[in-house]
Amino acid sequence: MDKLETILNLQKDLAKELDSPTYPVATAERISVLSTAIIHESVELQRLTNWKWWKKPTQFDFELAKEELIDIWHFLLQATLELGMTADDLVKYYTLKNKINIQRKKLNY
Repeated sequence: MDKLETILNLQKDLAKELDSPTYPVATAERISVLSTAIIHESVELQRLTNWKWWKKPTQFDFELAKEELIDIWHFLLQATLELGMTADDLVKYYTLKNKINIQRKKLNY
């Protein structure tokens, strides 16, 4: 089993452990709440940076940033599972989008 499959399986196990009657039933609603969680976790990560130019800068906490990034990964992985994607699907779609992005750069998109 490769590393990506390992983390997807870990996420499946976590989802079973965290099963809640308040988690939406419909896939579209699940993707919506997961997207919201990703946004909020991203803001938590951003708060570790010195984006507020009017405030005194603070030292960037790499360990806390890694923790926040993993929180984002948890929700991304869950969304991946909710869409029925596999590790192979992730590689496939990532590769396709990567090629598009490279082409866009070449075309000054």
